[in-house]
Amino acid sequence: MPACPALLIGAPASGQGKTTLTAALARYHRGQGRRVRVFKTGPDFLDPMILERASGYPVYQLDLWMVGEQSCRQLLSQAAAAADLILIEGVMGLFDGAPSSADLAQVFGVPVLALIQAHAMAQTFGAIAYGLAHYRPGLPFAGVLANGVAGPGHAELLAESLPEGVTYFGALPRDPAVTLPDRHLGLVQAVEIADLEQRLDAAAAAVGRTGLAALPATVAFPTVAPEPLPALLQGIRIGVARDLAFAFLYPANLDLLRALGAELVFFSPLNDKEPPAVDSLYLPGGYPELHLDTLASNQTMLAGLRRHYRAGKPLYAECGGMLYTLESLTDTAGRRAELLGLLSGHAVLQAQRVGLGMQAAPLPEGELRGHTFHHSRLETPLAPLTHGVRQRGERPGEAIYRIGRFTASYLHLYFPGNPRAAARLFAP
Repeated sequence: MPACPALLIGAPASGQGKTTLTAALARYHRGQGRRVRVFKTGPDFLDPMILERASGYPVYQLDLWMVGEQSCRQLLSQAAAAADLILIEGVMGLFDGAPSSADLAQVFGVPVLALIQAHAMAQTFGAIAYGLAHYRPGLPFAGVLANGVAGPGHAELLAESLPEGVTYFGALPRDPAVTLPDRHLGLVQAVEIADLEQRLDAAAAAVGRTGLAALPATVAFPTVAPEPLPALLQGIRIGVARDLAFAFLYPANLDLLRALGAELVFFSPLNDKEPPAVDSLYLPGGYPELHLDTLASNQTMLAGLRRHYRAGKPLYAECGGMLYTLESLTDTAGRRAELLGLLSGHAVLQAQRVGLGMQAAPLPEGELRGHTFHHSRLETPLAPLTHGVRQRGERPGEAIYRIGRFTASYLHLYFPGNPRAAARLFAP
């Protein structure tokens, strides 16, 4: 049974600095010569980009609903067998959601570090820490770290406020040099942050001055053997869009397609003149709204993608990838671009979020689980093939459209949850 020091980084809410701290921990311990594997709780594409740069390894999702408990066990077991430290970044507040970050920590016995943004509080810090530590009986709670602290005097007030039995790991100062920039869908993509390495190194140095410089408790993760997969996509070439406009890709999705026998050919709708010669196409989510002029002006790429579609070959597009297939897309400044025109309709970016939450996609190929998170509103005359089924609530979820072998929706799907269904989406 592999065992490895492990820690889940939680917080009272979003916006407390979990990604920065998790990345700082990964970079610090990597700098000590340790092999660090980092996971992200729940569906997310942007935080893992930062965490991958910090740790040097791809970052996979852990989620009891979307990924499944057995698959989470397998991922943790594999990581524990190869790593010196496992870090798990939580999602939202520690107890938010069903399942929550606390549920994940409790199922696998991973100790929780609570990061509390303390820049505008003093003794109330102790009350919040006490509540996080005691709200869930049986939760493996390691202790707390204060973030955004003004100075030594502030840090001393915070430490004094803690009740007996709650471990204090120290404080991180308020420092714009380590803050990660964000935009409407979350953090800015790692590749777009010019000074990311310096920010990570500065954050790691700050962590090295806290109690987190020591390794956390060791956790045993039972060995779980992966189920053998049939070569359902043997010999199939899948073109996968990947660039600044289309970057929301789960490493687990790509691993699965390869394990099913597919050859993945990456291409850039922004920079390449035409798509590769492939059997199927995968247009993932991202930020097409930030690159409208470039996407619209790449006429040879648009023509090549239209030829693939007219040939009746499989094409799967999700969220930003789906927006690219519309007749037009308009950003929040009112700039409009004509795009692929495969899916009748137009979308307009909104100032506020339009879709959020976990959903299942009841496709003819089989059910796949995933999530939605978008700021655009789509108007189309097309009737959907079906709708997503919300994890919570009775209202219909996101519309799922299908024209021949072309499937599109706002949903970001997690392929390993149903490998056969995923294979059928791409098989000619």
